[in-house]
Amino acid sequence: MTTSRRLADRKVLKFEKNITKRGAVPETSTKNGKDYPVGPMLLGFFVFVVIGSSLFQIIRTATSGSMA
Repeated sequence: MTTSRRLADRKVLKFEKNITKRGAVPETSTKNGKDYPVGPMLLGFFVFVVIGSSLFQIIRTATSGSMA
């Protein structure tokens, strides 16, 4: 199936309009300040779980006495 010439021209025109707008970002869409995507409580909980899990694994491996 081929597209009609009119439809193809319309798509090309739309694409060319977007090219001229490239780089024109409004001020509202840019990030400013220290806005973290994750809250400090969630980050602290994640660190606690990861470090606690690794410590628990090290202690369990040390007490079992196995190398594997």
